[in-house]
Amino acid sequence: MADHRNGGNHPAAVSKGAGGASGGYTIDANTLQRRLKTLYSNWREQRDELWGSCTAFAVATPPPSDDLRYLKSSALNIWLLGYEFPETIMVFSEKQIHFLCSQKKASLLDVVTKSAKEAVNVDVVMHVKAKNDDGLTQMDAILNSIESVDSPVLGYIAREAPEGKLLETWTEKIKSSGLHLSDVTNGLSNLFAVKDSGELTNVKKAAYLTASAMKQFVVPKLEKVIDEEKKVTHSSLMDDTEKAILEPARIKVKLKADNVDICYPPIFQSGGNFDLRPSASSNDDHLYYDSASVIICALGSRYNSYCANVARTFLIDSNTTQSKAYQVLLKAHEAAVGAVMPGNKGSDVYKAALAVVQKEAPELTPNLTKSAGTGIGLEFRESGLNLNEKNERVMKMGMVFNVSLGFQNMQTKSSKAKSQNYALLIADTVIVTASGHEVVTALSSKAFKDVAYSFNDGEEEEDERPQVKVDSKVNEALYSKATLRSDNHEMSKEELRRQHQAELARQKNEETAQRLAGGKSAAGDGRSSSRTSNDLIAYKNINDVPPPRDLMIQVDQRNEAILIPLYGSMVPFHVATVKTVSSQADTSRNCYIRIIFNVPGTPFSSHDPNALKNQTDIFLKEVSFRSKDPRHISEIVQQIKTLRRNVVSRESERAERASLVTQEKLVLAGHKFKPIRLTDLWIRPTFPGRGRKLPGTLEAHDNGFRYSTSRADERVDILFGNIKHAFFQAAEKEMITLLHFHLHNHIMVGNKKTKDVQFYVEVMDVVQTLGGGKRSAYDPDEIEEEQRERDRKNKINMDFQNFVNRVNDLWGQPKFKSLDLEFDQPLRELGFHGVPHKASAFIVPTSSCLVELIETPFLVVTLSEIEIVNLERVGLGQKNFDMAIVFKDFKRDVLRIDSIPSSSLDGIKEWLDTTDIKYYESRLNMNWRAILKTITDDPQNFIDEGGWEFLNLEASDSDSDASQESDQGYEPSDVEPESESEDDGSESASLVESDDDEEDGSEEDGSEEEEGKTWEELEREASNADKEKGVESDSEEERKRRKMKAFGKSRAGPSSSAPKRPKFRR
Repeated sequence: MADHRNGGNHPAAVSKGAGGASGGYTIDANTLQRRLKTLYSNWREQRDELWGSCTAFAVATPPPSDDLRYLKSSALNIWLLGYEFPETIMVFSEKQIHFLCSQKKASLLDVVTKSAKEAVNVDVVMHVKAKNDDGLTQMDAILNSIESVDSPVLGYIAREAPEGKLLETWTEKIKSSGLHLSDVTNGLSNLFAVKDSGELTNVKKAAYLTASAMKQFVVPKLEKVIDEEKKVTHSSLMDDTEKAILEPARIKVKLKADNVDICYPPIFQSGGNFDLRPSASSNDDHLYYDSASVIICALGSRYNSYCANVARTFLIDSNTTQSKAYQVLLKAHEAAVGAVMPGNKGSDVYKAALAVVQKEAPELTPNLTKSAGTGIGLEFRESGLNLNEKNERVMKMGMVFNVSLGFQNMQTKSSKAKSQNYALLIADTVIVTASGHEVVTALSSKAFKDVAYSFNDGEEEEDERPQVKVDSKVNEALYSKATLRSDNHEMSKEELRRQHQAELARQKNEETAQRLAGGKSAAGDGRSSSRTSNDLIAYKNINDVPPPRDLMIQVDQRNEAILIPLYGSMVPFHVATVKTVSSQADTSRNCYIRIIFNVPGTPFSSHDPNALKNQTDIFLKEVSFRSKDPRHISEIVQQIKTLRRNVVSRESERAERASLVTQEKLVLAGHKFKPIRLTDLWIRPTFPGRGRKLPGTLEAHDNGFRYSTSRADERVDILFGNIKHAFFQAAEKEMITLLHFHLHNHIMVGNKKTKDVQFYVEVMDVVQTLGGGKRSAYDPDEIEEEQRERDRKNKINMDFQNFVNRVNDLWGQPKFKSLDLEFDQPLRELGFHGVPHKASAFIVPTSSCLVELIETPFLVVTLSEIEIVNLERVGLGQKNFDMAIVFKDFKRDVLRIDSIPSSSLDGIKEWLDTTDIKYYESRLNMNWRAILKTITDDPQNFIDEGGWEFLNLEASDSDSDASQESDQGYEPSDVEPESESEDDGSESASLVESDDDEEDGSEEDGSEEEEGKTWEELEREASNADKEKGVESDSEEERKRRKMKAFGKSRAGPSSSAPKRPKFRR
């Protein structure tokens, strides 16, 4: 459950800075000799089967990292030498072992020389690299030694991308050497699979720590939280459990804290959101422990870099369905553990579990995880030891497995929405022994009586019985409504929509109340902090400052500094501290240069966190100099501006990359299958550079897409796990056919950070013929050209469709089921025009999104993330209206789509209603930022006052303008000043408002008189009647004339009937 963390806190042999071999690190010579013998015998015996027929193989260890990561290069270092040697290259051949490293590491590795000679009769050759040396000379020597044998084949770990300058240079060197290269990953996996007694001792200690943390800390912690009904988030439980593991004394485990680490951050899941994949993580939701709830906890610890894992599921007031499912899973897990024996195959473990499920509860077979676990050791997941249905690898004594089994996507009947979806998971660390197996995490019980808790006996069953009655009443009501419609034919589509919207309003207010009560609306913005001015240092000490030539302003390009003469000394300033620089000449042939610096407290200056620390410091705000050499001044100004622009660009890109989420590596198709390919595509956003843009090829590989052009640096990898939505839009009325990917996490396309990547082809050349007269519609050349364009468009659309179909088939495989990926196609018939950004565009719904994929910036709105939609400026005489989309995450800005034609109103209402999205209508634009702030500041008041019903136009029509202005909580903001003055000067508007007031007053007096129809309803009925008769609708001017005549309005101009809106040029 940690593979995505990419990490390891392995003991580094040079991390403490001790000089020579006396730094406290000693390599065990006996262990080294024994494992060298194992390494060479394994290599020589299975050279062709597992080691790629290599005559030598290289293992390069990357620089140290604070991230958790599992690398075979690091694992070999620890397995062979006891420590990880960062930035070290080891090359093993039949007669020699080469080490390329620094002098300090070479002194530590002196013991290897004697041990290698005695154990396997090979010589150790040390290639010492100076600190600033690139190592090319030493690499040439190593490669010359490899090439000295007949038919040399160099093995390397193909799946590990080079990190650091040394490893990148080495990788380029071997790939350009002409040597035949092969992958030795399988050989190393086989080498680590069987553990010796020392390794098994480390695994047992890690397992004891893991099980103790579960028993002594996690279980009591959960019991206390539930018993005292505390509100605790999953992430806080994760942090507390991680601290307990890293401090073994807290859980009464007598292990040295220096030898202990976590395999991955502990995982806590509850409340209906479960993920049984190894990449799962604890979110910020509160722990949910109501009736029929499920809590999943998974822990992983390491001792001396060896891993152990345990996972348990806790049932809170479980119902019969959940209890039975857990007992079936427990039997299946015990059967799987029982199949872990020497001589059995990896597939036997999964088949044993599957047989139990098929016998005890066949209906749960689709919910069973597709694997029963993996091998575990120095790596959390050892490749080649997956316990799935296809693995024919034979188990041997000394192997260690993480036997993990679960049921996912389970459903149960419950009155609580969060209890309806649940999952179950059990995992243990198991060692294969001579006679069978040993469960080394058995200290943590998984028996039903120890994981099932009962706090509210009988309440769940009592809740379920009236729920059945409620459901039956609902069904009766729906049936009676259907009968009424069929008998009387009186319920119009608008009335049905209103009824459905009323039900949606009730549901939406309940959901919002629950979410606000649970604090789910808060979400971080995910922005990484940029480097402050104090982080950018031009010179580390005074000796680095170049000696002054003259007391003139100088620009040090290499150190990114400006040297300014002040009081006879050259004072350096980093260029990042410069805000602006300018020059000006006067009539006396003098030239002035003015440099303004970034200082705290300046309006519109970027926020620097160090400003709070340095409040007592004195800052230089600006300097000015006079010179009689205008040419020198202009050169200095140009140099400063250019240098500042380059630094700002570099720091901006660094900040963008720093906030990226680390993703897994793309696994190329290789020999498994031929990659699915689509050629001659253009990409948006485009790659940087001023050279000619080149089309590229999109390929679907084992776990993602790769787009590349003929230029080596123009390549983009999109992993399937990072794709949130995929769209295919064929060219109909557009000029392009496209594939669009909307991602979960940002990636870099060149130097641009983006969540949307698009690949497209222009279906016709955008060329206009100039000159010549009009061509006849029957011109054969014209007809032939049009036919060629149609054929070209059809061929491109067909090629894209074939690619999409093949990728959909690939995504249909079991291993991608959990990603729920499929290409979505926009529904053009539901589209409408609007202005989502700055220009008008054609916006189209899909089955799960609202998109606009032609104009940039792209628009992709996930429907499941929408809280409500408010249709604004909807009223009599309006040509356009606006759409405000409010998201469930109240931290997100409200999305506005402006200037939608009023003719699209009914279609949008129908679409929103069919997709179960609650919408409201208002006559004014709302100040959403203030509204959302009010809601988040006082959610209880928002809930008490009816939730979103303050937007209900029918309920709020009777409110006066004064009451709307005095409502501080939900104050609508009219952004158009013209409309206010117009309302004041419009007699028709005032008369309509007075009619409404009179009606409201009559209702308050208890009058039984029938309420008259509003102008909006009368207008809609008249428009519908005209359409049925085939009569064209009246023009806007005619309607205005009639209204002026009806109300005796003599001074209204032709443009005063509607608020003015900004015009958008197309």
